[in-house]
Amino acid sequence: MIRQLLGALALVAGTPASAQLQDGEPFAIATTYTVVSKILEGGERKVSVRLPVEYESEPDRRFPVVYVLDGGPDQDFAHIAGIAQSREMNYSFEPFILVGIESVNRRHELAPPVVDPVPYEEMLRAVPGGSPDYRRFLAEELKPLVEATFRTDGHDAIMGESLAALFVVETLLETPELFDDYIAISPSLWWEGMKYGREAGAYFARHEAGNRRLYLTTANEGDWHREGAERLVQALRTDAPDGLTWTFVDAGETETHGTLYHPMALDAFRALYGTPGREYKGHPLIGGPAITERSAAENALLEQECARENSEPMTPGTAERSREAIYYRCLLLDLGPVPREGTLGQ
Repeated sequence: MIRQLLGALALVAGTPASAQLQDGEPFAIATTYTVVSKILEGGERKVSVRLPVEYESEPDRRFPVVYVLDGGPDQDFAHIAGIAQSREMNYSFEPFILVGIESVNRRHELAPPVVDPVPYEEMLRAVPGGSPDYRRFLAEELKPLVEATFRTDGHDAIMGESLAALFVVETLLETPELFDDYIAISPSLWWEGMKYGREAGAYFARHEAGNRRLYLTTANEGDWHREGAERLVQALRTDAPDGLTWTFVDAGETETHGTLYHPMALDAFRALYGTPGREYKGHPLIGGPAITERSAAENALLEQECARENSEPMTPGTAERSREAIYYRCLLLDLGPVPREGTLGQ
C-alpha cells in the first residue's frame, strides 16, 4: 500500500506543467441578486434566479415561477437547480423560472407565532414568530420585483422542506391566494401541538374557492411530526375547499428526514408540471418491430400536438405492458413514487 502511494505521488510530481489542467472557466448555474427589504430584519437578502434554456430561445414565451425557501447559494438552491436542469435533458416536466430565497435566521423568519416562545427559544435558540413578516416580504417586495424583471406567466409555486415546509403549509392555510402551488416536503407539523394539522379544517372552512394544488410528503418520522401530517391529510379528505387538489406521498418506508428533499422535489415537479410524450416503436436492432411504412392512423396520431388535456394518464409499467396498443399516442406518465392518496389529477 505504501509503495503504491509513493508511486502515485512520484507520478504526480513528475507530471510536466504543460500536461496539467490550466485556464479553467467558472461554471455558473444561476445569477444571484441582492434584494433590499424594508420588512425583514437585516434589510437584505440574496436571491438566486435560474432561467430555463427556453427563456432565451423563445423570447415571446412566459414561464411559471417556483420559489424555493432556504434557497441561498450555500443552502438548498444548487441541488434544486440541478433538478430543474435535468428537465432540459429528459423533458419530463415543463420549464419554469427557479427563484431561491436566502434564509438568514430561518428559525425566526420561517417559524409561525406561538403562545409561549420560551420552550421554542430553548430548543431552537431563536425567537419564533417571523413568518407573517416573511409572507409580507414575499407578497409586497419579492414577487412584484421578480414579475417586473422576468417574463412570468402569473402562476407561482412555493417549496420548502422541514421548517420551511411548515411555512408552506401555514401560508396555504393563512393566505391561500398568495401562491397557486404549494410543495411541502416533510413539514414540521409537530409545531404548537400539531396546530396546523388539528385546525386545518377550520382554516379550510374560511377559504374561498380557487384553483390551488398541494404536494405533501413525509418520511419515516414519528411522534407529532408524522401525526400532524396525518391530521392535515384527514382535513384534506373531508374539508378541502373547492378547487384545492392535493396529493400525499408516503415515503416512510424508503426515505429519512435527511434524504427526502431531493427525490421528492423531483417527484413534485413531475406531479405538478409533468410533460406529455409519446411511445415510439423501437428499432429492430434492439428488438423492435420490422420497419414498415406508417399507417394513416399512425400518421394522424403523430400530427396531433400533445398536451396534458389530450394525453392518457399512465404509469411506465402500464405503458410497457401496453406498448403495441399505444404507439404514437400522447401519454402523461405518472413517474416516481405512487401517492398514497389525494385528488390531484382527478
